[in-house]
Amino acid sequence: MKLKDIIIESTNKLRKLNIEDCSAKIKILIEYFFNISRNQIILKEEKELTESEILGFENLIKKIESGIPVQYITHKQEFMGLNFYVDENVLIPQPDTEILVEEIIKYCNNIENKNIKILDLCTGSGIIAISLGKYLKNVKIYASDLSKKSLEVAKKNANANKVEINFIHSDMFENIDENNFDIIVSNPPYIETNIIKTLSKEVQNEPAIALDGGDDGLKFYKIIAENAMQYINKNGKIFLEIGYNQREKVSNLFKDYCKVTCIKDLASNDRVLVIERK
Repeated sequence: MKLKDIIIESTNKLRKLNIEDCSAKIKILIEYFFNISRNQIILKEEKELTESEILGFENLIKKIESGIPVQYITHKQEFMGLNFYVDENVLIPQPDTEILVEEIIKYCNNIENKNIKILDLCTGSGIIAISLGKYLKNVKIYASDLSKKSLEVAKKNANANKVEINFIHSDMFENIDENNFDIIVSNPPYIETNIIKTLSKEVQNEPAIALDGGDDGLKFYKIIAENAMQYINKNGKIFLEIGYNQREKVSNLFKDYCKVTCIKDLASNDRVLVIERK
């Protein structure tokens, strides 16, 4: 069997199972398994494969068939132009979250105080904290998570991207000893508990602790609304990623003492809330 044959065979197999983006996933697996670049795939499509190569690649296809995300197989995901390690202990970074990071960078580049102190709650793989540390100067960043395994992944990513982050094992604000943050940012779990079981196999293979926002999806937003003002300075801002249908509910949690602005993503869905004291 040649490389081009296994590409065709695998693509057809995944397509019959209605697996999304199957062609793209096959190419990613080809790059990963055979250690070749995307451009080299066409050049090497006549390559005859050994029996062990065929069996090894077919095993990867079986993982995709079972719903394991391709990123958990390759342990790679790009975000904000940076490379991140991911595994089953963390959520897979999504492009929508780049809107959140870009808004914070834009805000920081337009304020006079260049010594900015940032707290990233529910950091997961560390993508938000690390991206901010990479693209902003004179910032001191703290990042927390309840999961020790997630923090191990985040530390690995910080080292790989050469960014200094102060990581804290904490259930939300529980172990946060610092205060006077200029920015608090979070992309918390926000999916309603009973909705998770209706999602795709791939999403259900991501860690439940990073998906489950409680019965109403608002569990962690409520904690932030109740506690954030004790940790943020009087001119500080809170940046939150939200689900497409959560703008009103999350905004209402802050309405009594804050001004709330909503930023849409590229698909025109409500995606980021920017919260500041009135």
